[in-house]
Amino acid sequence: MRRGRTWRFGAVVVAALLGGWLGLALGGQIVAPIGPADVEFSVSPDWDGRTVVDVSPLGRLEFDTHSAPVSFRASISEIRLAAAQEMFQNPEAINRMAQSIGDELRSGVIRLFAQAVVAAVGGAGLTALVLFRDWRRAGMSALVALLVLAGAGGASAATFNPAAIAEPRYTGLLAGAPQVVGSAESAVSRFSRYRQQLAGLVGNVSQLYEATSTLPVYENEADTIRVLHISDLHLNPAGWNVVRSLRKQFQIDLIVDSGDITDRGSAAEDVFIEDIESLKAPYVWVRGNHDSMGTQRAVGDQENAVVLDDEVQKVGGIVFYGAGDPRFTPDRTLDNPDHEELAAIGAEQAPAVEDREPPVDVAVFHDPLQGQAFSGRVPLVLAGNAESRWTELKGTGTRYIVQGSTGGAGLRALDSDSDESTPYQASVLYFDAESKRLQAWDDVTLGGLGLSSAQIERHIAENPDREITPPTTEPRPPTPPTPSTPGSGEATVGPTPTARPDGAASSPTGSPG
Repeated sequence: MRRGRTWRFGAVVVAALLGGWLGLALGGQIVAPIGPADVEFSVSPDWDGRTVVDVSPLGRLEFDTHSAPVSFRASISEIRLAAAQEMFQNPEAINRMAQSIGDELRSGVIRLFAQAVVAAVGGAGLTALVLFRDWRRAGMSALVALLVLAGAGGASAATFNPAAIAEPRYTGLLAGAPQVVGSAESAVSRFSRYRQQLAGLVGNVSQLYEATSTLPVYENEADTIRVLHISDLHLNPAGWNVVRSLRKQFQIDLIVDSGDITDRGSAAEDVFIEDIESLKAPYVWVRGNHDSMGTQRAVGDQENAVVLDDEVQKVGGIVFYGAGDPRFTPDRTLDNPDHEELAAIGAEQAPAVEDREPPVDVAVFHDPLQGQAFSGRVPLVLAGNAESRWTELKGTGTRYIVQGSTGGAGLRALDSDSDESTPYQASVLYFDAESKRLQAWDDVTLGGLGLSSAQIERHIAENPDREITPPTTEPRPPTPPTPSTPGSGEATVGPTPTARPDGAASSPTGSPG
């Protein structure tokens, strides 16, 4: 008897969930006017609670706005071009729109939830009625659907984070990314002003629909220095295409390359380096463990290149310190330093940045192990030599950004038997022109061979003007969030440094990646 009741109640719950889902699929959407656009709003079950803004055919933006098993989607169904053109003829129109867009959005969301409740409850009741042919069970099913929807809505409201609008993930056409994502300066300065962020987003999308990707970046960032961080090109010509595209689309002021531009450091590979001059931007470079001293001289011969090897230079308003990797892994006859020795070499170099005026803003290395002793001495350390990108903010106030391969692991990826190609990765860093502190950064990830997809994820720096304090104990090496197998540039253990065949001081035995 009790088992029969349990089975019947379970059947009612299943009918409620199935019917509610069908109801949402059929009736859980509305179209509402937001600024110069008609926007379709919808709600649906989703284990990853998020808000998605679809700006098809340009791509879509995702925001981690809440933690509940339901997602909200807004799709631009139509841009009223006459209204958009009239609005952009007056520079104050976007600011005025911010005063009304919150009310328009609130009204649309209320309509969406009202319609979603009716659709889900009606779908659950109708499904139970069809399955059980019992009005009482149909009512119970409708009640269960109402409670589930109310619980999901309450959890969404309780965990809602309006500041997430400042940190979108963009997937779609690379050409439209800067305009859709918006400016870093705006994201930082208006971090908590949700309505103005929404107004800027709608304005950016409207501009894109009016003139596609030919428009300049929407907001003026005269006091922002844009730096493109790349690494591990490994002779892949497609990597230069990625760099040129990002240089143009994000209006990059200077480029930082954290090494491994070549694969074996041979003279024959120097022709690949000649593309540096075509980038038409200052190019800060440090030697990687696949780059020889001959490679370093070839980079230094490029008119716009700035080679750093245990020295400080000011480039584009930012003070850099950089040091080349002491290893040279392509030559297996050499003895490369192991990880502990590499960290010790970095510790010997760290005093070079102390008590300098102006102070060093950014330290650049190929391997983050060499830069671990710079924690608490500089605000930012850039490195590479990683299979995938990662970042860590140390307790000393120093942030480490370790780049993946901008060359998709290089031409060796063509020889791989794996069906999964290595993505092309780079980051656009936004520095305040006065303080030279990192304000925000966009992580760019392109699909592997064929570059079939693009994703851009915005991050806002935590307390950009934070104090940098030396550690009280020995520095712990920066580590990625998850362990990974040895990357293309890691060396095997070896004894003491030796000399490279070309006469430069070196160290290492190791395997070419």
